[in-house]
Amino acid sequence: MNIKNPQFEISAVGPKQYPNNHLPEIVLVGKSNVGKSSFINTMINRKKLARTSSEPGKTRQINFYNMDNIFYFVDLPGYGYSKMSKKEQEQVGKFIEQYLFHRKEITLIIFLIDIRHSPTNNDRLMYNYIISSGLPCLILANKADKIAITKVDDTVKALQKELNPIGDIPTLPFSSERKIYKEAVWEFIDKYFKEEDILF
Repeated sequence: MNIKNPQFEISAVGPKQYPNNHLPEIVLVGKSNVGKSSFINTMINRKKLARTSSEPGKTRQINFYNMDNIFYFVDLPGYGYSKMSKKEQEQVGKFIEQYLFHRKEITLIIFLIDIRHSPTNNDRLMYNYIISSGLPCLILANKADKIAITKVDDTVKALQKELNPIGDIPTLPFSSERKIYKEAVWEFIDKYFKEEDILF
């Protein structure tokens, strides 16, 4: 897919602020600092459309990025950031839950995990939530540049076996540094759109 004019549209904390044009939404979930914003920038060949930060827990709102009026990338706040106050965690948790439970435009969830580590307890909780939602999902083993390229495929298989042992959810590697992986992700995403909606 060739995205020509991606736009940041809105940061929302509740349904009244969500876009109302009924475009499909591809939702990015993962722990703080796992690389959701960098994923968006890499996929659309932009450096700064999605704001990245070295400080975990920076994203506190739901950010909607309009992809040529075909779909949205929706960046959810990361979980598991210990320095966020309990009140802030509860607040963020409520509007994430509200969005995931009730937003009918959600077409696909992309669940990012760190390829270097076994899934955390929070990762497993999120995985179980995604499974219970019944929504289509792709597991993305991110930061693949942090391990030897010869070990990527075996590490991805091991992570899938650990998190999704029955193997019914696809698991792909990804890296914002090694852009060799993004075409496979686009091929997967393309399945969720009508051919006439996609500009190649």
